[in-house]
Order: sequence, then structure tokens, then C-alpha cells
Amino acid sequence: MGVTFRGGTHPKGCKSLSCNEPLRRFETKGEIVLPLVHGIGRPAKPVVKKGDPVLVGQIIAEAEGFVSANVACSCSGTVKAVEKRRTISGALLECVVVDNDGLYTKAEGIGVKQDISSISGEEIIERVKHAGIIGLGGAGFPTHIKLAPKDPSAIKYVIVNGAECEPYITCNDQLMQSESEGILRGLEIILKLFPNAEGVVVIEDNKPKAIEAMRKALSARGSEGRMRIQPAVTKYPQGGERSLIQAIAGMDYPVAKLPADAGCVVQNVGTVYAIWRAVEYNETLYSHVLTVTGDAVSKPANFFVPDGTLVSELIEACGGIKEGVELKKAISGGPMMGFAMSSIDVPVVKTTNAITLLPEDPVEKAEAQMTNCLHCGRCSTVCPQGLVPQLMADAIATGDLERYEKKLYGLECISCGSCTFVCPAKRPLTQMFKMKKTEILAAKRAQAGGGK
Repeated sequence: MGVTFRGGTHPKGCKSLSCNEPLRRFETKGEIVLPLVHGIGRPAKPVVKKGDPVLVGQIIAEAEGFVSANVACSCSGTVKAVEKRRTISGALLECVVVDNDGLYTKAEGIGVKQDISSISGEEIIERVKHAGIIGLGGAGFPTHIKLAPKDPSAIKYVIVNGAECEPYITCNDQLMQSESEGILRGLEIILKLFPNAEGVVVIEDNKPKAIEAMRKALSARGSEGRMRIQPAVTKYPQGGERSLIQAIAGMDYPVAKLPADAGCVVQNVGTVYAIWRAVEYNETLYSHVLTVTGDAVSKPANFFVPDGTLVSELIEACGGIKEGVELKKAISGGPMMGFAMSSIDVPVVKTTNAITLLPEDPVEKAEAQMTNCLHCGRCSTVCPQGLVPQLMADAIATGDLERYEKKLYGLECISCGSCTFVCPAKRPLTQMFKMKKTEILAAKRAQAGGGK
């Protein structure tokens, strides 16, 4: 029977566009643009310069600071520049630009199988750190940090997120179907770090082929004792970290705490696959799975794509925009938690799990229909955090930030977009909360740093 969490909603899945498209390797023909930061944390420090030859898997920028991650090259060629470029978020960031030679020659040792029968926990974490692995299902927190909680023996569940609840996106579904054994091997490696933990792969029940493939692989490995495949009710945001913990461990925890405080470690299925490749095959993280989809693109597809590939080249590989259709909106990610792109001539990063191309702008449409709050309470019913978005919006409107934070727990919002999706008044609730959360946290940091 499928597990689930409190609240949630049911946006139209739109997964039929690409759910039957198998993963295929994409090799970009153009230059590769690799930002020095792909997720949360400080930018990495470049260790190459213009004119240097580089190979696939070679570390070209090293982590700087505790929350930071190495950056590996995803093609072979020559460094063209180290300069600021426009990135997928719209920000100008320092990037290593590589003139791709099209040969994809790997650095020495990359992809070579290792004997890990007696590998230590410390070595596992070190290999994950060296590989530059970050969370591939969310904000991109460095994975080696998540694998090293204060008390490993207190971890009860290693939860592998295969829910893929965001509309349109299907790359993880295809990854589980084609690389089920590798994912389970990655989970076995993680479980070496947590002697008291059970590994649980959570998959929404609208992915029967993925569930079947993972169960078959688990049975073949004979690892049922510490691992299980857990179907989940198809409901958004089932794949949220807090939703998964609530569904599997039956726990809630404050936003100021970490999953480890609830006895859980949560990793995206793509991250677990990357951990296997890093530990057993000495592969740095230089490519990841991604879906190109939407009603505006000719041939939706699922790819293993080199990091730093330009979005425009991926769209071209999918046959471009449909004839007679105007591209009104390009989204990095899905329509619920993704963000609008101002240009398609930007590189994908490790955390880019989809490019969704739409012939109409749903935000523009909603803005034209927006009215005052109807006090219907639907937003409270669907909030997976148990918040009251209507009152949170009122507190923002009146400037009562103490009430917003202390009494309405506004900082607990996970920005899933469920409240905005169900609001009949078409109010941009999620956008309001994201902006206010950013402002409050920035003020706190400034206060803690003495205004610096």
C-alpha cells in the first residue's frame, strides 16, 4: 500500500509527454560553460586557466570552505576563458568555459572499477567529496556533509527519493528503470555509514515500471534485509524532503533542524547513483539526468547530459520548438517549484533536472484573473507543513513580521507552490512567502554579522 504525507494536492502530471522516452547519452558539440557554484554554498576556486588542456572528469575547480563542492570538467578540450557568464538562474557567475574538442577523452582513472570490499566509511565520504557530488533533487547541498551527521548510529532511515512528484519530469523514472542495480549498489554503499539504518526507496505509484525494475533488482541482490522499495501515493509534493520523512518515519521537525535530527538521511535517486559511480568507479560528477519536455517542444526526451551544456543545444536535439508554436515560457525544472528562464542560451548545472517549454505563460494568465482573498481555506488544507497561508499573507500585507515568523511559523514554508496552485483567487502566495523569507533571513545574517 502506498504511503503519503499530510496535505498536498494533485496538479496535472503531464508525464505522458516523455515517460516512455528512454535515457540517452547526449554529447554536446558546442562549448561547455561550467559555473563555479552549482548549488548551495561558496563558489569553488578554479585550478585551471585559459589555454590549459582538460579532460572529462578532471577537477577544474576545488571546493573552498565547508559548504562548497568541487567542479569537474564534462568534456575534453582547452580552457577558453575563466570569466563571468549568464547562468540558468539569470545571475552572472564566474565560469570555466571550455572549447570542446568533441572527443570526450577521460582523465586517467575515471571510470575504472575499484575494489571496495574493505572500504572504510571515511574513504567513502572522501570519494564523494572529491567527486563534487551535491543533492540532485533540490537546492544542491554538498552530499559529503549530509553523509557525515554527528551520530551515524542514530540514523534509522536512509530515504532514497524516487518520487519525482513534480509535473512533466520523468528522467528519474527512466533512471530507475535502466540503472536499478547501480542505484541499489549506491544505497548499499551509503548504508555502510549507518549501521542501524534501513534503506527505503520511495517511488510514487504512477511509476509501475520503475517500481517493478527496482523490486526485481533488489530481489536479485538478496538485500531485502536492510532495503525495501516503498510505493507512495501519487500526490504533490511527495518528493519533498519533509514529506518523505513524514511518510516514512512519521515525524515532523522544525525548519531550523536537519533531517538527521529526525533520524533520517534523504538522498535523491540520481545522487545515490552518482555515489555508486564515484565510490566504485572513481567517477567525478560531470553529468546527470535531465528531461526536456513541455507542449512547445517537438520531441520531448530524457538525457544523461554533460554539466555545462547550453539549454539551446538540448532544445535543438529535441527537434526545436514545434512548428507554428510560440515559446512563451521556458522553465528550469517543473512548473511547481521551477523558475522561469530569461534566456535559453545558458548552461545547465548539476541541479537542473528539467527544461519545461510552454506555449503559454500560466503566471501571466493567473495575474489577469487575480482577485482579493475569498477566505475559502483551501490553501491551509493542502499545505504539507500545516501552515495557514491566508493568515501569513495578511501578516505580510500589514507588515507584522513578528507574527508572521513567531506565531504563524512563516519560515517553515518549503515553497512547494501547493497553496498558489489551489487558490481560486489566483494570489501569488508562494512568491510572497519566498520573497519575505529571503528578506527575513538576510536581515538575520546582517544582524549576526554586525551589519557586514
